[in-house]
Amino acid sequence: MKTDELREKYLSFFETKGHTRCPSDVLVPTWDPSVLFTPAGMNQFKDHFLGRVKLDFTKATTCQKCLRTGDIDNVGRTAYHHTFFEMLGNFSFGDYFKEDAIHWAWEFLTDKKWLAIDPAQLSVTVYKDDDEAANIWHEKIGLPFSRIERLDEDENFWPASAPSQGPDGVCGPCSEIYFNPKDGGEKVEIWNLVFTQFNRVGDPPDNLEPLPSKNIDTGMGLERTAATLQGVSTNYHIDILRPIVEAAGEICGVKYDPASDNGRRLRRITDHIRACTMAVHENVYPGANKEKYVIRRLLRRAVLDGHQMGMHQAFAYQLVDKIVEMMKTPYPDLQDSVTRVKNVIKSEEENFLHSLDDGIARSEKIFAGMRSANRTVVNGDEAAELYQTFGFPPELFEQVAIEHGFTFDWVGYKKAMEEFGERSGGDQVKLFETGPIESLKNSVRSTEFIGYDNEATEVTIKGIVTAAEGDDESQLVDECSTTGPEHHMIVVLDKTPFYGESGGQVGDTGRIYSSDFEFIVTDTQKDSDLFLHEGYLAKGTITTDTTAKAEVDNARRAAIKRAHSATHILHHALQKTLGSHAQQQGSKVEDDLLRFDFTNMEPIALDQLTTIETDVNAKVVDGGTVKWETVPLAKARELGAMMLFGEKYPDPVRMVTMGDFSRELCGGTHLTDTKQVEAFEVISEESVSAGVRRIIALTGEKAKEYREKVDHSLDAMAKTLKCDVPNIPEAVRSLTGYVRDLKKAVNGSGKAPEAPAEIKPYSGADVDYYHRKEMLKESARLLNSPLFESAERVETLYHEVDKLKHQLAEREKSGTLSGDDLLAKATKVGDTSVVVADVPGANANLMRQLIDQIRKSTESSAVMLFAAAEEGKVTIVAGLSKSLVDSGKKAGDWVKEPAAVVGGKGGGRPDMAQAGGKDASQIPAAMAKAEELAKSLFA
Repeated sequence: MKTDELREKYLSFFETKGHTRCPSDVLVPTWDPSVLFTPAGMNQFKDHFLGRVKLDFTKATTCQKCLRTGDIDNVGRTAYHHTFFEMLGNFSFGDYFKEDAIHWAWEFLTDKKWLAIDPAQLSVTVYKDDDEAANIWHEKIGLPFSRIERLDEDENFWPASAPSQGPDGVCGPCSEIYFNPKDGGEKVEIWNLVFTQFNRVGDPPDNLEPLPSKNIDTGMGLERTAATLQGVSTNYHIDILRPIVEAAGEICGVKYDPASDNGRRLRRITDHIRACTMAVHENVYPGANKEKYVIRRLLRRAVLDGHQMGMHQAFAYQLVDKIVEMMKTPYPDLQDSVTRVKNVIKSEEENFLHSLDDGIARSEKIFAGMRSANRTVVNGDEAAELYQTFGFPPELFEQVAIEHGFTFDWVGYKKAMEEFGERSGGDQVKLFETGPIESLKNSVRSTEFIGYDNEATEVTIKGIVTAAEGDDESQLVDECSTTGPEHHMIVVLDKTPFYGESGGQVGDTGRIYSSDFEFIVTDTQKDSDLFLHEGYLAKGTITTDTTAKAEVDNARRAAIKRAHSATHILHHALQKTLGSHAQQQGSKVEDDLLRFDFTNMEPIALDQLTTIETDVNAKVVDGGTVKWETVPLAKARELGAMMLFGEKYPDPVRMVTMGDFSRELCGGTHLTDTKQVEAFEVISEESVSAGVRRIIALTGEKAKEYREKVDHSLDAMAKTLKCDVPNIPEAVRSLTGYVRDLKKAVNGSGKAPEAPAEIKPYSGADVDYYHRKEMLKESARLLNSPLFESAERVETLYHEVDKLKHQLAEREKSGTLSGDDLLAKATKVGDTSVVVADVPGANANLMRQLIDQIRKSTESSAVMLFAAAEEGKVTIVAGLSKSLVDSGKKAGDWVKEPAAVVGGKGGGRPDMAQAGGKDASQIPAAMAKAEELAKSLFA
């Protein structure tokens, strides 16, 4: 039986048993902070199992895309381990229980209409105390007790060892079904039935309390069962994986031999690149943290395997086409992102390959040292140094070490990394949380959101969460009278007009009040279907089960609407200019401020960015009706609504339409006409990570203020530069060049420049706003200053011009300075030529140049130069020749006392020291002190 056929048969079978077929959850469930990746089919139904959501159905079946890395070192080595895999599941939320679950599993596996597996080849396990399950298998199914094995809690309980070791919470016994090959080969677990029937509370004994509503969580590994039905010895030889393994061999120029080291490497490449393909398709790109780091780690392991087979150029990306071909039946949308996925993988490969050879060479040196010292464990400090300094990942270091027969000190590595202050990835928290919010989920379950049409409404206080006195732990209270912003609280209502942060849109603020209290809402968050109004009590006493009025800050809400509607218009403009690949990667929508991340492999060209900004503003000026409606997902897809890769949508969905150009699925709040955006200003376009760019933009009042600042800055610069606005970049270029040439002249490395020529009045066509803004950006770049500090920077440059001219004038008074002229005035102290001189108008850089000239002209020299600046400030530079330094003399020892005479201090290297002073009138006395010291220091 083909794998695609098996998947469809399973889902169809449970549909005949009254189950609702649900789509796979995404690989990265952003709504669930407890996991990085979806680890099992039950994950999307956690709140269904706990009764925290309204149940539209009580039985479900899915084929879930999963990704786990707990057994990553076994991938490619064993017959059945994967990182990415598909889990078939059937679930009951207080509906059927053990007998039906067992009967249906047996029917699907053995009935000729379905899988038709020989019953004689199946055996089961049950939890040691689960007589109920054992009796169903024996009495109802007819299995002899010889084929029913009782196992302890570490094998047949979920979570493993929960009764004795925890965690507290929902748990239950398991029953596993095994396939036993007729040839006597190793039996294979193909199905696991989990009976969640207890709530663990505290330590044993008597710590398993029966749940009022018992649930079923069943999982059957698609790849394992396919291998069983197809009669192959490993999952990697089933019909949807063997072609990928063979393709990997062809790309790497290696014939696939299952028993060889290269065979293991090809299987691992197959697994890892399949996982990366599925993840990148869902816009999870390789990166430095959390789920992105996992994808980077998988890709780099695959690249290392290829490297060890002689692949020194990017190759893994070529496997994407075959993976998509094998997976397109269940996931047809993969075909829409092939080019993007290949580009992302190729880019990451190429970046890594630059450092891989160097990392391997350095690891080989470490291994050589270990052999010499008879060490077998890679030191954690060495691994941390290799990662920190050269970017060689510890997982790959470990893999290379294993190839050489060494083990890896992960404890030492993590300790070293903590000392470095670095940490990649993120800890996963426990699956089911406890606490006051979870208690409110159980009691209140959900908050009705009415904020699309109302910004104020009568509400009932359903829960109050506040910090316990003396610690940070939160607690549920019936009432609270503690006021002030420092006392953080959360209020839960029966219904709310406040939008809870989601989909990139920030939460609403406002107030909840009655005659008894006023609660200031500083943020609104969502936890499943519960809205959490965060803030503080301003006055009075707030009490549960009382009525109040909830009122959103409507001015801020309006500004958020402007920014959110603008993101939809921007999304359209990006795709129109850059192409359909420019899909949203993330967004943050605040009041008149938006941050929009999107897929693009390179920076946006200036003319393209201007086109995008112009297009958005054209849509704003022209106007277009904004409307939203709730429609079936299939209808939204038929109407061409944009659906983001990796996003899981409810059915039905809320579809937001703008004019005739944009149709997206979105749960946020929006305007009713694009004209209401008022104005749109791009502030920046920058890189976020490989293949992801970010635009930050303003709308409404903030955009208008920005435009006013642009005009004000340009006008101020034009006035200072004495030119027309269109001539500003030319004038800035001329001014900065003039300052540069003046500095060269002051430093003695150039002639005094002529003042810049007067710029002719501008006589061209009127300059529109977009070009005016680019003029300001170009001027800021030339001035190396923040955008709106450019006018002040121009004024500073003019002051600098005056100072430099003054320095040049002072220089001219003392005539031409050269090292030879100064050396001609030297005195002898023993064999040493001592030069102590006043060099008016010289800066420290010129003084160092003069000292270098003298040191090159004579073998033994000591030079100390003095120069007065504005406001009586003094600069002193002293230098010694190499012969004096070699004899133990130090320039810093010579400069200290003369510096004190002019009211300063200083120091430096033995060969060159510098000091400053405050009293130029004392330069003659300081020079005398320097000459006096020279007689004793250099004699």
